[in-house]
Amino acid sequence: MMKVPFVDLRPMHDSIRKDLDNAYAGVMEESWFIEGEQDKKFEEEWAAYCGTKYCVGVGCGLDALTLILKAMDIGVGDEVIVPSNTYIATALAVSYTGATPVFVEPKIETFNLDPDKIEEKITSNTKAIIAVHLQGRCADMDPIKALATKYHLKIVEDAAQAHGAKYKGIRAGALGDAAGWSFYPGKNLGALGDAGCVTTNDKSLADKVRALGNYGSDYKYHHIYKGVNSRLDEIQAAFLRVKLPHLEEWNDYRRKVAARYLKEIKNPLIKLPLPTSDEFEHIYHVFVIRCDRRDELKAYLDEKGIGTVEHYPVPMHRQKAYEDLHIPEGALPVCEEISKTVLSIPMYYGITKEQVSYVIDALNAFH
Repeated sequence: MMKVPFVDLRPMHDSIRKDLDNAYAGVMEESWFIEGEQDKKFEEEWAAYCGTKYCVGVGCGLDALTLILKAMDIGVGDEVIVPSNTYIATALAVSYTGATPVFVEPKIETFNLDPDKIEEKITSNTKAIIAVHLQGRCADMDPIKALATKYHLKIVEDAAQAHGAKYKGIRAGALGDAAGWSFYPGKNLGALGDAGCVTTNDKSLADKVRALGNYGSDYKYHHIYKGVNSRLDEIQAAFLRVKLPHLEEWNDYRRKVAARYLKEIKNPLIKLPLPTSDEFEHIYHVFVIRCDRRDELKAYLDEKGIGTVEHYPVPMHRQKAYEDLHIPEGALPVCEEISKTVLSIPMYYGITKEQVSYVIDALNAFH
């Protein structure tokens, strides 16, 4: 029986192993590990790639979102629009500022925030909308921007799953007031540990994020905010610099795998995601199918040696962490339906044609 893991980072890392080793050796030789040349150069390179003026390295994706919101002076008594269907870090960032996340339903076809359902959740306390580019597909930004303009709201992109994705020709990270990025190892552009950053065209916001992530300091031993310790270290920045020139190749590889899944999976029990397009250029961080018999399908694929993950099995409003919001079961039916039916199947750089065929054949044989 063939084994197909949900994800395997080894083919990617094996292809650039010498360069990764050299990057590590270079940082060790330089013996400068925080706020050095690697961090500075990566910030410049990632900002240029995204099409923004500024990039600020931070410790992880959650820190990136939290620091953006704090830099926007969002806090106690404020509300922030958050998709009901996303990883909990999006909501946690709001909570860490003292503000309240207000969950808005997604479109079931895209899994992303439904712009038509935002306005009814806006109140006098609403200060921002977090647009998550889930699974590698950008949110529908034009109507979101129109609402933000109408109600004088900030737009924060959660781009943790969207490295290289585009909306109408513009890359994720340059579509709002600021974007929070994660470089968790499994991302399309991943570090070899935790890492993150913020991209923006707003210099004052970038400066404030940098200060807040450095103990609130604008220069050494001078503290203008009550900040935290969240900085991108030199070794991770060096690894990211090695990987960045390969990102487009790796994303194209994922698109080719996705194209086969979309063309060759024919089982009527399985609902496929939308394909990439000129308007929504997908980078397939994950490839998510839906099935009304999801748990049976997952067990069946496991028996076949095919790894899968549920993104996400319990919606945020049904988690104990957010029971204080008192949102009953059934109040957000679209995200609840998604949580009961979604299943992510193997998608990574280096998955072989034979492995892809094996996954497709197994899915088509499910009945």
